[in-house]
Amino acid sequence: MLKCKSINLACTIAFVVGGVGCAWASQIPVTDKVKESGKLTIASGLDYAPMQFVDAQGRPAGMNIEMAQAVAKELGVKLDIVTIPFRAQIPALVSGRADIGWAGYTILPERLKQVDFVGYEKTGTVVVTLPANKAEFAKESGICGKRVAVASGNAAAGVARQLSKQCAADGHSPLDIQIFPDQKDTIQALLTGRAEARLDDATSAGYYEATTKGKNVVVGDPIDPSPLGLAIRKGDSATGKMLAAALNALIANGTYATILKKYGMGAASVPKSVVYTDMSQLKN
Repeated sequence: MLKCKSINLACTIAFVVGGVGCAWASQIPVTDKVKESGKLTIASGLDYAPMQFVDAQGRPAGMNIEMAQAVAKELGVKLDIVTIPFRAQIPALVSGRADIGWAGYTILPERLKQVDFVGYEKTGTVVVTLPANKAEFAKESGICGKRVAVASGNAAAGVARQLSKQCAADGHSPLDIQIFPDQKDTIQALLTGRAEARLDDATSAGYYEATTKGKNVVVGDPIDPSPLGLAIRKGDSATGKMLAAALNALIANGTYATILKKYGMGAASVPKSVVYTDMSQLKN
């Protein structure tokens, strides 16, 4: 477990990524801040496998971490990870304490009022339960009236509220929505019986179904499939262009696909990284 000496939300871990060189001589528009500092600084919660987590050796790991390392290498700089919980990353961006929230954010209207996003994968929300309950939750209204765990700040919380309203509108009992600090707490709630199901990101849920050897099972297809993005400050077009260009370079050279495949997330790939500043872009 990582420990922070500071009493604030952030502790910093620096990684030297190989291949440091003059990336700004290429076609990637590296920002002045990244050039001058020689590092790409990102905020990460390190608490949401397989996206970002701390491995058995106490080192940051996961798809997002490897993707960030690859982007930093493409830029020719070091990677600097500032540990900030997911729910605190957008406030940190708004206040200027962070430049990039490196997490898989569902692009929502309320979020786009505060930040912009750099699209880099796609996903949806799925229902996860225990094997013994799978048949029940597979029914059309099987989730209605059930105790459902969601992580605070996760898009799944909004999906849970939508499902609850739909249950009530159809004459069924609403969901008993239980909100927990983070993903691992929702998993524990399900395994210990505090919750009968949990809602989670499809990519993460699939990873846990495999790694727990079926103790968690996904029911049905993803709800509201949509692109996911890295969060950047509202109007920070320079950072947006830099990240999108670096990600598109990784897509072109095959590194992007290799990283996703390693974590069983090939289905989450997108053909191109796009900077999202307005919800109208998602309707095209």
